[in-house]
Amino acid sequence: MAAAAAPALPAFAELRAPAAWQAIDFLSDLHLADGTPRTFDALATHLRCTRADAVFILGDLFEVWLGDDARHEGFAAAIVAMLAEASTHRVVGFMAGNRDFLVGHELLADCGVLRLADPTLLHAFGERLLLTHGDALCLADVSYQQFRAQVRTDAWQREFLALPLDARQRAAGAIRAESQRLKAGQRPQDWADVDADEAARWLRAAGAAQMVHGHTHRPGRHEVAPGLVRHVLSDWDLDQPGSTRADVLRWERDGLHRIAPATAA
Repeated sequence: MAAAAAPALPAFAELRAPAAWQAIDFLSDLHLADGTPRTFDALATHLRCTRADAVFILGDLFEVWLGDDARHEGFAAAIVAMLAEASTHRVVGFMAGNRDFLVGHELLADCGVLRLADPTLLHAFGERLLLTHGDALCLADVSYQQFRAQVRTDAWQREFLALPLDARQRAAGAIRAESQRLKAGQRPQDWADVDADEAARWLRAAGAAQMVHGHTHRPGRHEVAPGLVRHVLSDWDLDQPGSTRADVLRWERDGLHRIAPATAA
């Protein structure tokens, strides 16, 4: 049987950091919602107190985002205010994840946040670093890849966003319930992981030796091929009993380092 054809390579957007930048922070998978006040506070403190010139959020900032018309109330309004305040002090970038791919221009404009395409090739410190949320590389999760291809089309998004917000909430709740049912009893290490061969193919095509991504909730450093490395970001969860997951990957001229989120002085 012939091997399945490799997926088409994505377009690699490029971003060049200003020469004056000294540090860039990467984080992802905060899954903010009404029930995550401690995680919210930790992010707000980090955005306020970090010494980095830029903070890039690589997807799943929100547990779910159903459209920018939700941005004026509740926890969404609080997040908008937090991001807007942070963006007056440093560059804040956002890349869509699988939970918040419906974040639109209105939200980011209100916050003063830079949209990052997925993937983005970041040039800084004389190096090239490939940034992605990571879900597009989890090829073994065939049903998810089919779902992702459907919901990322302009036609699907126009139709979905035309629904009343309460209808979108019901639809998202049903999808989430089914996802939780399928994952019942599983641990993050049981979920589909990034395909190493595909990650290496992306890196070679982009002319980069290192990749940073989130999505899998398996923080660590992994060699995907000789000389090619992916750095997986931590998810954040400071609200569940016994859970204190949160770290930041900082890029400086001497390399990438995992650090704890900044705390108030």
